[in-house]
Amino acid sequence: MSNNNQTTYVKKIGVTQWEQSSARLDWAADLEAGCVLHFEALPFVVNPSEQRFFNAGIQSKGARNISLDSRGTLKGMIAPVEDQEALTRFILRYRSLAQKLVNSAFPKYTEHLRVAPTSFRPNQVETRAQSVRADDKRLHVDAFPTRPNYGERILRVFLNVNPVDKPRVWRVGEPFIDIANQFVPKIKPYSQWQAQVLNALRITKSLRSEYDHLMLGIHDGMKMSDEYQSASNQITYNFPPGSVWVCFSDQTAHAVMAGQFMMEQTYHLPVTSLYDPETSPLAILQKLTNKELV
Repeated sequence: MSNNNQTTYVKKIGVTQWEQSSARLDWAADLEAGCVLHFEALPFVVNPSEQRFFNAGIQSKGARNISLDSRGTLKGMIAPVEDQEALTRFILRYRSLAQKLVNSAFPKYTEHLRVAPTSFRPNQVETRAQSVRADDKRLHVDAFPTRPNYGERILRVFLNVNPVDKPRVWRVGEPFIDIANQFVPKIKPYSQWQAQVLNALRITKSLRSEYDHLMLGIHDGMKMSDEYQSASNQITYNFPPGSVWVCFSDQTAHAVMAGQFMMEQTYHLPVTSLYDPETSPLAILQKLTNKELV
């Protein structure tokens, strides 16, 4: 494992307010280059009555996390109605703050930003059992076998709310261009008829594009390679309780190694809404393959 300078991978930011007074083009440049932005001092107060939610037993068996969708429907929680209503308010408070941060710091994103479900993740990472392809303890970039996105960006805002001073431990990996150069030549050629079959059988929610085919191949290639997991350029980084961090998870190689009790907000964003669309995985892969991929 390489002992790279951490600032190449993670940028520490010391602001103390979620809402920024003006656009932060410096943050946007780092974010769109694949860095993780680590906000060390953004306030999030957990009320005494909310301490009861720090219990992994409140999550439904088989649920990946507890989530609140855009309509305010809570999923994945086992609890009386009054507890579900209280947790909904807890999650909504975080959603509102994450929205303030993104809207104020990156106003160019705002017009076309799609808000995905907000999650509360009470489970302990270290004891989670998953298949190799699903194991988020292995370095990867996000790509999903059933949900083609045609190059749309995946922006995520995280918050460690652990009550007992336990960090969220990540590995953060090398730039996307270096990953693509390693794995794209190994991916089998795209087949449109196979994509049509997958769509007709409703295995995918829409027709898988060549871009989505390549991204899924990169994701799987990274996770399936023990050599890549151990020998690629990467750092291990701790996000202490109270930390907020932001990244484009379709571009930033990441793996979560340890921790418990985290909040997460996902956004979807078209490439055209970036400050520099040429930094996107879509642009990088189109240059690498010399073809249109969507």
